[in-house]
Amino acid sequence: MKAPLFWYTSAQSPAWQARILSPLGALYGAATARRVAQSGMKAAVPIICVGNINAGGTGKTPTTMALTERLIARGHQPHIVSRGYGGSLNGPTRVDPMTHSASEVGDEPLLLAAFAPTWVDKNRAAGVTAAQDDGADVIILDDGFQNPSVEKDVSIVVVDAKRGFGNGKVIPAGPLREPVAAGLSRADIVLSIGAKDDQNRFRDQWPNLSGHVQGHLEPLPTGMPWQGLPVLAFAGIGHPEKFFQTLRDLGVVLIHGEALSDHQPLTAALMTRLETEARLKNAQMVTTEKDAVRLPDAFRAKVLTVPVRLQISDWGPLEAALSQIGL
Repeated sequence: MKAPLFWYTSAQSPAWQARILSPLGALYGAATARRVAQSGMKAAVPIICVGNINAGGTGKTPTTMALTERLIARGHQPHIVSRGYGGSLNGPTRVDPMTHSASEVGDEPLLLAAFAPTWVDKNRAAGVTAAQDDGADVIILDDGFQNPSVEKDVSIVVVDAKRGFGNGKVIPAGPLREPVAAGLSRADIVLSIGAKDDQNRFRDQWPNLSGHVQGHLEPLPTGMPWQGLPVLAFAGIGHPEKFFQTLRDLGVVLIHGEALSDHQPLTAALMTRLETEARLKNAQMVTTEKDAVRLPDAFRAKVLTVPVRLQISDWGPLEAALSQIGL
């Protein structure tokens, strides 16, 4: 399901739908507050939570990738624990990209498993226990900021710099899982991801954020001659337009951008339709890394992928937070 447009109207003058739904949002926020007030298990190793306040995609997966690489470079053995959104397995299951499918473990864990041992479990505490028993000396909790089952040592809240916190209201009146003030009070780091102009606007709106770090996504060099290439792109991520803009920046001729719902299954029928349209328009099909792991086998060789990585402007606040927990 795509986010309603009124979620991203001005916080100073919210749309009528947001005003009407605000009482329900207050109930949702109160329920979240009761849930996060519960105490969770204390793991035997440090727990770093990469989460968000907004519903939907904000850049948690590339943040987890970047943090994992940073920890490995410092000599640590990180494991990643996810609930495996969209997957059928309850866990605890260590993800094996050679044998598991996205329908079993979820698309994000399948992608993250290429960077570090990755576990899926609907019960995050059980996943954490399995990871530490398997030799992890630090665990990255992918999502789970509002889940109290595991005590966090460092919490990173990731936000899209362009969209910010939307109209500032809680679901269903706005895009937030909990009020901004409540969420930020538990965060050690706020990581805003976006282009320079979006970062400037976000900083102007939130000038006094503690532990604020800025980052942006850059496509990896692949050797592919993108300039002038006619492309039919599709993306089932939080904000598909960001991927389409990345392609434009690479110089492609974007014939069509198919915005799918986050984690939307790439059925044979959908892919056949996209392939037919691409063939008629003499365009190359292109998608994201996260979508690529959900491709039917018959289409894997027909679709190009653009991998992106998070670039952080200043690791200082993150390094300080890690040092405080002995990492």
